[in-house]
Amino acid sequence: MTGLPSPDEVEGWLRRLWPIMRSITGAGQRLTHDMLAELVPFDHWDIPSGTRILDWEVPREWVFRRATLEDPAGRRILDAAEHTLHLVNYSQPFQGSLDLAELQPHLHSLPDRPWAIPYVTSYYAPHWGFCLSDEMRAGLAEGRYGVTIDTEMIDGVMRVSDCVLPPSPGEEDGGEVLFSSYSCHPSMANNELSGPLVLAFLYRALAALPRRRMTYRFVLGPENVGSIAYLSRHGEHLRQRLRAGYVLTNIGDRQPLSLKKSQRGDTLAERAAIQAFTDRDIPHRLLDFDPRGADERNYCSPGYNFPVCALMRSYFQQNPAYHTSDDNLDFVTAESIIAAVEACVDICRVIEANRIWRNTAPFGEPFFSRHDLAPTLSTPGVSADRQLLARRWLLNQCDGSRDILAIAQRCHMPVALLAEQAAILAQAGLLAPGSDHAVSHHLRG
Repeated sequence: MTGLPSPDEVEGWLRRLWPIMRSITGAGQRLTHDMLAELVPFDHWDIPSGTRILDWEVPREWVFRRATLEDPAGRRILDAAEHTLHLVNYSQPFQGSLDLAELQPHLHSLPDRPWAIPYVTSYYAPHWGFCLSDEMRAGLAEGRYGVTIDTEMIDGVMRVSDCVLPPSPGEEDGGEVLFSSYSCHPSMANNELSGPLVLAFLYRALAALPRRRMTYRFVLGPENVGSIAYLSRHGEHLRQRLRAGYVLTNIGDRQPLSLKKSQRGDTLAERAAIQAFTDRDIPHRLLDFDPRGADERNYCSPGYNFPVCALMRSYFQQNPAYHTSDDNLDFVTAESIIAAVEACVDICRVIEANRIWRNTAPFGEPFFSRHDLAPTLSTPGVSADRQLLARRWLLNQCDGSRDILAIAQRCHMPVALLAEQAAILAQAGLLAPGSDHAVSHHLRG
């Protein structure tokens, strides 16, 4: 498949992005977007602090410089420069010396996962703190600890980036397909880096396709507040144009792909993904909609109710490494990320091929051999010919109301085969495109 990355390229990008201190705002978030713009020609939208976005407001920008904790002997035992998860994300500045009892409310660990560092945030309430393994916490000695948290809250910006890949010149307007991910988590490989990397490499693979009739929209921002900001600007446009969408998250581990359905549950987004997985025999599981999760909950909020699914492998809290330091570079594989890109391209190929056709000779089966669409010599193997069988299914089912996906589900044939044969039947004058109204209605799910 043209445009796919090599394992070495994926691993190089993982190592480049891993050490950056990311948050919902700040230099680390902007640097991440600037780096990924090497793969995707993003347009950046830097939204000033205090800007109202639907029911939310863009927060003040968090400036991180350094954060360390010294034990009573003056030894540095925690340093956010060594692991970004050691600092509670969005910590307020603090400098001072505290007894262990005073320090404890500002320490965070996981008793049920004693060797892992948890990921803790305090975006919208003033707090400072450190995260450490529970094993290390249990060994802290009595005495005074030196705290240095050099951070600042300023009137800055929050970045949201997007890129729109148009159809090929001369192609019909098929509507838009959305791929969205987020860029706000520090040093976690699956929950942060896998989604943006699949999105970026997917852009390159789709741009390399010889023909596209769909518009593809790629969105990257901080989780939750970023998609809310994007909807505040583009929601009405997407209401008119969006045919299917996928939030890419937690997609680099070793588990099979998981498709979390949209709130509507049976849109083009689900139908195309399930058919692509079936046609390529890709192991997968289906998950019902849940108002928790990532940005799909905003795209599927009742005011929009868009056909947007989440595409992942491990499902959030069902993954024991979720939001901990165990979600490291060893937890993901380049092969899983490449396979996810391939699966997304397969989904897009299904959407590209999906059309509504109308039989122009619906009264009885047409005389196939007169149109050079069947052999003139009837032999025992003719009735089993898959191309001829596909043509018969198409001419029987193409009444102007069913799309290719519906026919594929009925006859258990790959979409690519049906689309290929539909084009042949159309060239013979036996199929004509369905009405624009029917196509639009069906593509919207």
